[in-house]
Amino acid sequence: MEEEEICSAPDSPSTESVDLSHEDLDRTTDKLRPSLQTHLSLPYNIESKEDMRERLEFILGRIMICAEAKNWPVLVSWSGVLQCWLLMLYPMPVRIRAKLARLYYELSILPGIEPRLIRKSADMFSKLIAGKSDTRRKLEPEDLQLPWRPLWRVLQKELWPKTGFLNLPRGVVNIFLYVAQRSKYYYPASDIPEMLETFIPLITQETYSTMIPVMTSFLPPTHTHLYLPTMFKIWEALNSSLIDDRLIEFMGELSEAHVAGTAGLEGGAQWKDVGIWSETEWTMLMSKALESMNVPVGAYGVSEAVLAKVGVKSSSPRINKTVNRITSLAKIIIYSIAIDGPVRSETPLLLDEGKFSSPQVGYLAGSKAMESLNKLITSTESFFHPSNSGVWSLTLTKLLRSLTSEFCKRWHEEELPTCKTPPTHRLTSALRRAFVLTVKTPALLSMFSKDAVSIRLARGALRSLAFLEPALVMPELLERAYDGLEVVNETHRTTAVLGMLASVSLPLSSERIWLGGQKHIIPLLEMCIPGIDLNDPSKTVCTTMFISAVVQNLKIGDLSSTRSGLPSSNNAPGESTDVDDGIHLLDGTEHKAYQTLNKVEERILARESTAGFADWVTSLFRRVLSLYENLPEEGGENNTTGGKQEDSVLKSIKGMLNVICVHLSESLFDLVLKLIYDYATTNVKSNAVKAIGQLISSLASARPAKTIDKFLPFCRSQIKDELKHGASSIRTTSIHAVIPSDITLHWNLSILCGCLGNGGTAILKHKPDIIEMLSLLADKTFNERGYSGTGRLINCVLRTLVGVYPLNACFVNTDQWNSDGSAADENNSEFDRDHNSHWGKLYKIEDIKLEWHVPSDEEISFILDILNRIVSPALDKVEGLLPTASSWDSVSRNDFCRYLCIARSAWQGLPTLCKEPPKDVVETGLNPGSEVDRLIVQTIDVQAGFALIDPEDWRYQMAYGHRLRLGRVVHGAALALKRECEAEDHIDAILSVVNGIDTYLLDYALRSGALVNLKKNFVTVRELNRVWPRQKENSRFIHIRRALIYHSERVYMHALFRRRSELDDHLIKDILDLSLAPYTRVRRHAQVVLSNVASGYFIRSIKLILPRAIDVLVKESDPDRMKGALYVLWNKGIDPRDPELYGQYLLALLECQHQEKPSIQKLVNSVANYAIAFLAEENTRTDAYPEDTPSVKTALDDLGVELSPDLIDLDLLKEALYKSSVRAVARERKYAQTVSAIAEIAFRPTTHWRYIHLALRFLNGLLRRDVVPPSDVAKLFINHTLSPHPPLRDIAQKGVVKLLSMIKMRTYSQTPTDLWLHEWQSPIARYIQIKNDSEFHEYTSRVPLIEDDALYVDKQQSGFITWASKTKAYTPVPVGDPPITWEPASKAILDALWEVTSQAEYFEKLMELWGQEYSRNMNITTPEFRINNVTFIKSIVKMSQGEGLENILKTVEQLLWDGNRFRQRAGAEVLAGITRGAKNWPRQHVDQLWSWVLSRLGRIYANLTPDTIGFWNATIAVSRDPRRIPALSDWILSLPLDFYGDSAFANLISFISGENAFILGYFLNHVGYRDVPLLNRYFTLLLGGLDVSFAQIRACISSNLYVIVTRRWRLGYPSVEAFLRSVATTDDPFLYSAPYLPQVSTLVTKLSDWREQRLPPPRVNQSTVPPPVLLWLLASLSTPQAPLIFPYVLPLMPEMFRMSELSDDPHLQTLSQAVLSTFFAATHPPESIEAIGVCFISVINSSTSWRIRLRSLPTLVVFFYRNLMGISNATVSRIMELMLNCLSDDNVEVREMASKSLSGIIRAYFVNLTCKVRLPTRRDPDYAESLRILHTAILGLCALIQSSPYSVEKWMPPLTDILALHVCDPSPISTTIRRMAAEFKKDTWHRDQLAFHEDQLQNLSTILIGMSYCAIVFCLGLCPFI
Repeated sequence: MEEEEICSAPDSPSTESVDLSHEDLDRTTDKLRPSLQTHLSLPYNIESKEDMRERLEFILGRIMICAEAKNWPVLVSWSGVLQCWLLMLYPMPVRIRAKLARLYYELSILPGIEPRLIRKSADMFSKLIAGKSDTRRKLEPEDLQLPWRPLWRVLQKELWPKTGFLNLPRGVVNIFLYVAQRSKYYYPASDIPEMLETFIPLITQETYSTMIPVMTSFLPPTHTHLYLPTMFKIWEALNSSLIDDRLIEFMGELSEAHVAGTAGLEGGAQWKDVGIWSETEWTMLMSKALESMNVPVGAYGVSEAVLAKVGVKSSSPRINKTVNRITSLAKIIIYSIAIDGPVRSETPLLLDEGKFSSPQVGYLAGSKAMESLNKLITSTESFFHPSNSGVWSLTLTKLLRSLTSEFCKRWHEEELPTCKTPPTHRLTSALRRAFVLTVKTPALLSMFSKDAVSIRLARGALRSLAFLEPALVMPELLERAYDGLEVVNETHRTTAVLGMLASVSLPLSSERIWLGGQKHIIPLLEMCIPGIDLNDPSKTVCTTMFISAVVQNLKIGDLSSTRSGLPSSNNAPGESTDVDDGIHLLDGTEHKAYQTLNKVEERILARESTAGFADWVTSLFRRVLSLYENLPEEGGENNTTGGKQEDSVLKSIKGMLNVICVHLSESLFDLVLKLIYDYATTNVKSNAVKAIGQLISSLASARPAKTIDKFLPFCRSQIKDELKHGASSIRTTSIHAVIPSDITLHWNLSILCGCLGNGGTAILKHKPDIIEMLSLLADKTFNERGYSGTGRLINCVLRTLVGVYPLNACFVNTDQWNSDGSAADENNSEFDRDHNSHWGKLYKIEDIKLEWHVPSDEEISFILDILNRIVSPALDKVEGLLPTASSWDSVSRNDFCRYLCIARSAWQGLPTLCKEPPKDVVETGLNPGSEVDRLIVQTIDVQAGFALIDPEDWRYQMAYGHRLRLGRVVHGAALALKRECEAEDHIDAILSVVNGIDTYLLDYALRSGALVNLKKNFVTVRELNRVWPRQKENSRFIHIRRALIYHSERVYMHALFRRRSELDDHLIKDILDLSLAPYTRVRRHAQVVLSNVASGYFIRSIKLILPRAIDVLVKESDPDRMKGALYVLWNKGIDPRDPELYGQYLLALLECQHQEKPSIQKLVNSVANYAIAFLAEENTRTDAYPEDTPSVKTALDDLGVELSPDLIDLDLLKEALYKSSVRAVARERKYAQTVSAIAEIAFRPTTHWRYIHLALRFLNGLLRRDVVPPSDVAKLFINHTLSPHPPLRDIAQKGVVKLLSMIKMRTYSQTPTDLWLHEWQSPIARYIQIKNDSEFHEYTSRVPLIEDDALYVDKQQSGFITWASKTKAYTPVPVGDPPITWEPASKAILDALWEVTSQAEYFEKLMELWGQEYSRNMNITTPEFRINNVTFIKSIVKMSQGEGLENILKTVEQLLWDGNRFRQRAGAEVLAGITRGAKNWPRQHVDQLWSWVLSRLGRIYANLTPDTIGFWNATIAVSRDPRRIPALSDWILSLPLDFYGDSAFANLISFISGENAFILGYFLNHVGYRDVPLLNRYFTLLLGGLDVSFAQIRACISSNLYVIVTRRWRLGYPSVEAFLRSVATTDDPFLYSAPYLPQVSTLVTKLSDWREQRLPPPRVNQSTVPPPVLLWLLASLSTPQAPLIFPYVLPLMPEMFRMSELSDDPHLQTLSQAVLSTFFAATHPPESIEAIGVCFISVINSSTSWRIRLRSLPTLVVFFYRNLMGISNATVSRIMELMLNCLSDDNVEVREMASKSLSGIIRAYFVNLTCKVRLPTRRDPDYAESLRILHTAILGLCALIQSSPYSVEKWMPPLTDILALHVCDPSPISTTIRRMAAEFKKDTWHRDQLAFHEDQLQNLSTILIGMSYCAIVFCLGLCPFI
């Protein structure tokens, strides 16, 4: 049962995945079924396996009928019923599960289905194969095989839609990728080569962000050798955070899946150097991990966010999946840990005579992955400290949490007998210890982080570590705990400590986990009592959380005076002996106060500490009472006690008290009971009325009989006295401030609610007194507080009587708690004498013994008595008042409200008294002609603990009669008050009716909100003791909550899919009428109830609600009722997508213009926007699906084989099939009527333009690709393209575009499948096969002629790596008639459009409107190029195929050089649309167009301004085959590039775009890959303009250089096989050949010359400057193609370093530093790291400028840090020697910078150097040199100490002896030592000081506070007596 998480998505266990006969299958399911009742211990008999199998087959039969009839909406409803069946946790046979999953897989990829239904099918598919993504799969690959190509087929059309109007954020892409992600385990591994053949050709520089997620979603996680090397090479080639996210997630999945290597999955990965990774792959993974930490490195705080990674401009906005990169990194590391190398010695690295010793051999604990983790943690350790927090803190703590969680998970998985990992590759104790020691320190530091999320993550990490190695972790946690609790006024530290203690409560309590914790419990509990402080709510909540977490694991009882009954073996009965006596920490690190003794001594100390329980409990309850007394007085609108903070405090205290009271011993409970009784009976506090009830409730939940016996007589007497003396005698019906004279009554009512609300059977003996008291209260409480309190009391009594709930939530089973110990001591049970040995006990679910409260006959009799004697008379009073409702006075209204409140409250407490019988449905909401009644969904009738279920039982009849009477009375009241709703004084009465309807309709079984809250609370408390997801053992309390949730889910089944009786219909109509009431209070409250009613509880209730709400939107309606109806229609729970109603819905909204109130018009617009979201073209098609579904039919046939032969009701199937066709016809007819009616409203001359706008939006949403709309729609759209209102014009243009696009789609499509899968093809389109780039270049160099076979290739979707199997091309269109004839069915639409557009004045009017100054974004001063206008013209001219061209050009010509920039923009938009739409025109029209355009381009560009250049360049930039318009290409390439002449700025204007890019750059970007010589020529030309003086031109040059380099980069492999072979055999399959490296290398000399020729500072601005190359490098390094630029940076590095010292040019200095920092911050391939390091060292060593050395050192830190995982030992040694040289630099600033850099890179030593150097006198000529050398040594020692900022290493104390000798040396030596000493003392100094002996502590003190005068004189040799 471990896999069926109660709180996860509904699911059921699957029977074993073996080939079983039906007889064997029955035996298997029989083995699983007892767990449902035995393990969960439900108190009633549940259904047999056979019964539930029949119900499953019934559900599947309905699903199959719906699928056969293609009734998808009803199928989704039955899928909901199937989900409910899964919630019952019954096993489903594997074959059925597999074939059902295949069915839902096919349903999720049906073309043309509404996205909502696709999502539902995908979700159901996921639930069938596995409940969650991280849970164990219920089907194995041998059980289920899925085809991947159908999913890829439907995904393609969503990734790259062929039409612009479909580019909508539907989210379907993410659904399909989710399905692929879950399905890839079931794709055959034999399909991997085919997948690679399909996917790899589609990877280009533009599509990589789309294709990489596709590949990681589709590729099966087996046979990784087929694709893993390729994925890594692609990863190396791209510098993209998006790719990093996807591939890190993918690699994490593979690491976990293949932890067992070839012994695990079929096709498991081979173990390599580190896990399943090679050394190179592992280095890259760890480099990415280090990069992902996002920590600032270097002296300038250069972080990953600004240097290493850039946003991906070309990323697909359609793919939006959250990737948890950090968790995936943790999986990679943890599942790669194994003993795969020698163990590293702990000998520190030393220097000998100034040289480094050989590197240490081996790895931490013998694991390479562990060594890498240690490096990762060490390199980021300083960023875990709270004082060094930042944006990186969350990432780092998330890493800790993920690492510890994954380690615990793997550790426990490998302990299972089913683990397939070979023992040699499993985790060992040494690895576990090394792991804990590695992450312990940063976790302890993060515990006090500044943000709450980081604290929570660190807390979770520490909890996992405490379970792994408690002896290493718990003592240090306790040190911090005591420190944090000793000073409770440090809130942040105290709350962090309390939260931490709560998370480790189980290791603290259980001696089985950690032996030394029990003795600390009482001191810690005593210290945390001051934390209960009303002035600090967060601290109070943390305190209660800690107390609850600890107390739920133990019994609060005194053992100090009781002799232990345990035998001398030191073990409790049944206890294992796996805990060593006397586990100690490492020498020198364990504080004496936290040493662990042997088991006997520890138990003695623990027993003695329990003597403090009595004082602690007393102090705690007194502290709580004191807090109650200090609660704020009631106030605010609702007269509540305090706000949200006080409410959270009271809730947390109540939860704490519940746990404490349950675990009190008998004597301590009596003590507490007496204490509370004395307080409650002698005090009355108006501000603590609610709180005292909660406190008494906690007592009653533990021992109800004692509590009731104690409080009931007193409260009963007090209530009688108070009522006798006039309490609650002032009549009110609304919430009001408390009346002082009523406080005592409310106080005692609250106490009674607490007592009786948890009484159960204990209240039976007080039945007469309770009924008498309830009757008295019902008659004598007249104000709202009084009768509401009475209602709550009745509710509490009835709920505790009728409920089925677990009893005794203590931490051990009841029989053990009450065990008989007569053999040893007659006065104490065995458990009482030694309960400390059981603290923290965990149970498996089968060991739990639950006691349940089930209503007995006496309790049912008690309930019926209350109904008869209290509730029924109350309803009598209500009924008697209804006839006189029109003449009510205040007394009558009060009587109505209070008696109805009493009746309503009673039935709120009886949700499971009697099960509803079958109902007679009067208004089914069905269309009998097209819908099948027997296909309506129905609930699963399961046992749920209802008290009365037999309709023949007189008690059932009586109880159900009472319930029906409540409904009838409430309905009568609604009718009576409907006429009086205008009266304001009736509002409270009407609200009472609304609450009554709510109670009758929804307070049956269980509401969804209550179940959700139960599950949320369960998940929270479950995690306290759960170490890994599949942990079977947990505390008894958790298992009890789990059982309660399972019972609640059974009850919840009865609340769903309920049929509606006539009375139900009346009440729903009543609540709808009240939702339209004139008063806002009534309306809002009723609308909430109505929304709940419509959200799944009652079947087809929306069809009852919507028509009536729509009918209110008529002209005669009252404005308030109309507003109410609009709010009802806007409600998210009321879905307007019903095909029978949506037309009426839309038309009703369009008829609302008669109402002039602005608030209503605003509301109409909001509702219309909501409705438009549901007007997808798939909606009608989904409800009337016309095409055959062969794949679904095959899946149905396969599923039917596994089910009973007579499962399908053939008559029902026949009826469903018949009505399916009828329904399709009706839907189409309804659709046509709706479209025509909306068009008719829009054509009315009286319709306001805003409503015309709504009508056009509706029509635009209703357009369908498979249906030809009436021509009136086209007329409507085209006419309003000339509207003076921009919104109208905009939607009209979109409508025309959509109309014409759909005509094109229908014309090009051969089948409906082509239409919906975007597989249509133009008649002039062809598919050709291109094998390589040479063939492509040869092909595109030919000029297509009509008689030739050459074709135009416009868009190239493959060819970057290799070419796809086919490439789309177009045949040239000859002179003559148009090549395409549009579908005849759309001729009327086209005629209607041409009738308008062919008019001479149409385009003149259109241009006049487009030329007006209008922009959506008024902040933009430059006119925007409006793509919608371009698309509109493009669609018009494409369909006209050249007809009417002269008319358009004549109109446009006068705008091309108009002085008004807005009119000129209009001309450019029209011209852009024409040039784009003319692609497939007859040749004569194309030649005419371009001849006209090219003859005017010169004049256009001669008159450009900065405001107009953007849209003209966009006009000319056409991404088509340049052979289509060779004259345009020639014109662009003929434009002169004069960078130095007087006309330079004019030439700039000719090329620069609004985004600072040349038109030339755009041309080369889209055409350059076709002509490599052209790219080479322009690269040389642009490189020659680097010294241009105009900044804009320089920016354009750098942009174009980037374009040329990226376009030049093409792999061009002849096949995917050749590419894969190159990946396997070469180091550089992506061909980083750097073709322009010779040209760039020549810049080195030029840069040197430019630097030498710089003018002095006054004239420095006149110097020749080289920023273009830096701009190019910086821009390129910040793109995904950054690896292309790496080879160009290396030769320029020396000169860029030299630029960094040019302080007279800050821009150049900053630019060069940015290029270097960005370059070094990137992740470089291993082969480049060495070259970069050598170049770096050479530059610094050869530099004669100290400024260069100073500025280069921080950059070196960046490089070293980012490549830490891949840098070789030789390079490390050279870098260290470089640092040593810099420490000896002549310049002090360089030396200090080297010291800072060194502390972040290496731990080295300088002791020998310090001892050798003696500082001479100042007069000595060698003084300066000796001072420099000694300062070098001191800086090195300080760097050593600062390399471990938060711990004291073994080698550190001796260094203080050396530094103390130099504390008085001259500056800068003494300054350096004091600066280091100021930061030395750690947070854990009380423990760290133990590592120092006495002399070392004295030396450290000397360093910190300095020497005395005498000591200084002595040290300097100045004492005259020496």
